[in-house]
Amino acid sequence: MLQPRALAATSSRPSTSSLLSSLYRLTINIPRTQTRNASHASQGRANKAAPGPGKRLGAKKSDSEPVVPGNIIFRQRGTLWFPGDNCTMGRDHTISANAKGFVRYYRDPGRNPDKKYIGVVFEQHEQLPRARDAPRRRRLGLNAVVMEKPEIPEGEELAETVLLSGTHADEAKAIETTAPGIKPQLSLRQGFQYRESNWSIGRTAERRGISVEPYDPKNRWAAWRRRAKRKERAIEFAKLKKSTKQNKGKNKKKAGNRQRE
Repeated sequence: MLQPRALAATSSRPSTSSLLSSLYRLTINIPRTQTRNASHASQGRANKAAPGPGKRLGAKKSDSEPVVPGNIIFRQRGTLWFPGDNCTMGRDHTISANAKGFVRYYRDPGRNPDKKYIGVVFEQHEQLPRARDAPRRRRLGLNAVVMEKPEIPEGEELAETVLLSGTHADEAKAIETTAPGIKPQLSLRQGFQYRESNWSIGRTAERRGISVEPYDPKNRWAAWRRRAKRKERAIEFAKLKKSTKQNKGKNKKKAGNRQRE
């Protein structure tokens, strides 16, 4: 008869192997989750993006080339060139013409010897920079032309000049007198105009023999007639204006009826 083998005496503490096996059984039943981050950039140079189109920088108008207001002369990044006479610079440093003329690339030692400027002149023979005491050029697109005085034939002298001298030589004045039937003299006046003097224009009626009735402030009958004529003209004008408005209204009604038909 087989006898049961006696078990060796063991301690009450579990062994290390039993603890590991029990922990392994617990971890098997827990669901596992896995995350993976992107390992490649989605934009920028990482994808070998092709370079963009060129910005077309540089000179658009050469020296002495004609321009009009608004024409772009030079495109740049930064201030390689600065705007000079009759030029402006935008917020992207683009220099454009501000007047009609011809382009000039120049340096201005009196202003800044280290900077380069782009300007526009009105005439092709002009150069930049100008002298500091030089007169300012006009911006109206006009050229300065010397006006020639017209020649008057010898046989057609138009007036006589009489010099009246008083007690002092400084008070002497030249007065133009024109005889009846003779054309008045035309002299060069302010604004480069050849015209008759004002006092001579005022005596035109006297030279032609035209007389005007003298004004009598006590003649109320003439004033009443003038006032009555003014009232009649005002009434006629009001009637004419009213009739035109009525005709316009009738024409509109007729046009509306035709469209409906």
